[in-house]
Amino acid sequence: MSRIPRIVILGAGYGGIVTAIRLQKELNYNEADVTLVNKHDYHYITTHLHMPAAGTDNPENARVNILKLIDEFKIDFVKSTVVQIRPQEKKVILEEGTLSYDYLVVGLGGEPETFGIPGMKEYALSIRSINSVRFIREHIEYQFARFKREPNRTDYLTFVVGGAGFTGIEFVGELADRIPQLCKEFDVDLSLVKIYNVEAAPTALPGFDPELVEYAMNVLQNKGVTFKIATAIKECTPDGVILATGEEIKSATVVWTGGVRGNHMLDEAGFETMRGRIKVDDYLRAPGHENIYILGDCSIVMNPEGRPYPPTAQISIQQADVCAHNLVASIRGEQPKAFKYESKGTVASLGRGEAIGIVGSRKIKGGLAAVMKKIIDVRYLYVIGGIPLVLKKGRF
Repeated sequence: MSRIPRIVILGAGYGGIVTAIRLQKELNYNEADVTLVNKHDYHYITTHLHMPAAGTDNPENARVNILKLIDEFKIDFVKSTVVQIRPQEKKVILEEGTLSYDYLVVGLGGEPETFGIPGMKEYALSIRSINSVRFIREHIEYQFARFKREPNRTDYLTFVVGGAGFTGIEFVGELADRIPQLCKEFDVDLSLVKIYNVEAAPTALPGFDPELVEYAMNVLQNKGVTFKIATAIKECTPDGVILATGEEIKSATVVWTGGVRGNHMLDEAGFETMRGRIKVDDYLRAPGHENIYILGDCSIVMNPEGRPYPPTAQISIQQADVCAHNLVASIRGEQPKAFKYESKGTVASLGRGEAIGIVGSRKIKGGLAAVMKKIIDVRYLYVIGGIPLVLKKGRF
């Protein structure tokens, strides 16, 4: 290659931003031309979004300006929306132009998976971006104001959260903490407010340790959450949800956290996908495309039992490390490294001062787990922004 290779990174989520940061550390000047494309000028911390969605924290604490994280002498940042990927032409079409690449990293993030439930796309809210959580928080506050004008409409004070995975559980924990404050602010009787968490699987937090799941459910039930486990939502309507049992829950607020699929642009680009995600090879590449790396929600990595790992922030960050290594190795003609996921533990927040988790082989719960959750958050801030970012945002 007579000119220096062009690397284009699509998306500044966990996978994209960490890949960019690693490349700027490992590449020499003029060894590659690296461009990071993102539709916003900030990176947001997805695992923190449940808090501003419920109104227990400021959305600003969940986002970081991209130009504060990258070295502009090494990484070009383009604020634009990706419209199309053309792998045969080695081009990416943006809203404001076209980029050519030699190597492509796709970390565009996922989209809500509604499993074809009628009305879910049209009538439910989802926790997926800074703007979406701002909307949810303001919508919740608005329901309390509406109720004061129409006190017979208890559906304004009924909140349905579809899905009891990590996002659903963490959100209802924060929401349950916020409700007493809203009742006080709007002079509403707390007993009128209902929070339902509906899950089609036979347990909340599917795949998590049963003892910790029981603890989590007890904590949340004591905060006022009503669980409907092993119960599917059959339909979402403008008036609430209809369950598979035939029961209707009248609600002006349905928040869907029940699943994530990959990005629709991967299907449109002609890649072989499963629910919008690509099953990558050992080196995180799209099959048949040695120059295209797929990360995060867009990728499928199988565990030793042959089942896909859940798409978490932790796996995205580890993928980014290996992806950056393999890009540098490819440019230098060195051997790539196979990706092997190493779980460093999992912690789920249950609201103020409460959490559950597994670190190594040890189960933790309560205040200790809540502290561990904060440590994990701070560690990520250190990874992307060092001590200055920890000092600025490490309070959450």
